[in-house]
Amino acid sequence: MVSRNELKRSFFSYTSSSNETEEENRLLKETLSQLREEVERYRSPALMLAEVLDVMDGGALISLPNGNKFMVQMSGNITSLIPGESVLVEQRNLTVVKKIVSSKHFNVERFVIIEKPNLKWSEIGGLEEQMREIKEVIELPLKSPELFEKVGIQPPKGILLHGPPGTGKTLLAKAVASSTKSTFIEIVGSELVQKFIGEGAKLVKEIFELARQKAPSIVFIDEIDALAARRVDVGTSGEREVQRTFMQFLAEIDGFKPLSNVKIIGCTNRMDILDPAVIRPGRLDRLIEVPVPNEQGLKEIFKIHSKNMTLDRKIKKDALLKKMKGFSGAEVKAVCTEAGYFAIRSKRTKVVHHDFLCAIDKVNKEEVSEDGFSAMFG
Repeated sequence: MVSRNELKRSFFSYTSSSNETEEENRLLKETLSQLREEVERYRSPALMLAEVLDVMDGGALISLPNGNKFMVQMSGNITSLIPGESVLVEQRNLTVVKKIVSSKHFNVERFVIIEKPNLKWSEIGGLEEQMREIKEVIELPLKSPELFEKVGIQPPKGILLHGPPGTGKTLLAKAVASSTKSTFIEIVGSELVQKFIGEGAKLVKEIFELARQKAPSIVFIDEIDALAARRVDVGTSGEREVQRTFMQFLAEIDGFKPLSNVKIIGCTNRMDILDPAVIRPGRLDRLIEVPVPNEQGLKEIFKIHSKNMTLDRKIKKDALLKKMKGFSGAEVKAVCTEAGYFAIRSKRTKVVHHDFLCAIDKVNKEEVSEDGFSAMFG
């Protein structure tokens, strides 16, 4: 016969086991529910990001990142939209399903190089004529705008530096930024049109807003031909986006007052493919050619780059300059650097004439190799 204590123990044991089973079932149901929700999320199609252009009765005009525009419906939970807002749309019929809070502004300082150069005019050789023109067009209006107001003329808004690679175009831009204590904002045209398809025009606008905030400033656009090439009949969305970016760039130039403390310097190696619109009067209308240095220019550039080197007295500089005829400033600098390396490899601290001869041969071979590559694939 079972005692009362044994019955109590059996009852409590059953009750405890039952509670544990119920708790386990509850946890399993919650896990199953979460897994079903996750599966549904995986099955649901992705939503597209769009920008609201206009709002009308019962619908909205939106623009997709590829530039296409559609008149679409809004779901019931969307109460109001404002042009310029970002929304998520369903992929099949582009119905607006959700508003999202997104910044209309890029963190543009992540996409450009901003610096305060410390480059003196004396550190540039062989470009006296170009330096004189840049001082007149960029430096003088920034330092003495009252002179132009008294005379009653308006200086150019910007300049275009053109010429072969390595001739000192970027150095000239940095030197004028340094002499005017301006913020130097550098943009590479090819990166702008390749990285920011769908957003290039917005980024251009905000770069110039940044230039105004950090004025006095100089906006330096390297490889401007990638952005401002001559326009042709466009077909792809990428080509249309490049043109939208270019049109925004022209609009920003036109928006500047001539005596404002923001100047634009464009730089290109391909003057022949530039769109005439960018160099017409009132835009980048002062064209400054930066050619390969002549004999005197080579002498000055070589002196600048070799002044801190420990040179042997027997070095025949005239003979070296003759062998470097046709070199750009960048190539002369490369010769000096390579000559120093030849001395280091020979465990010497003094650079001799033979080191320079070997360096010139090395730079010449690299130049020939690059030209051969261009001829083969150009």
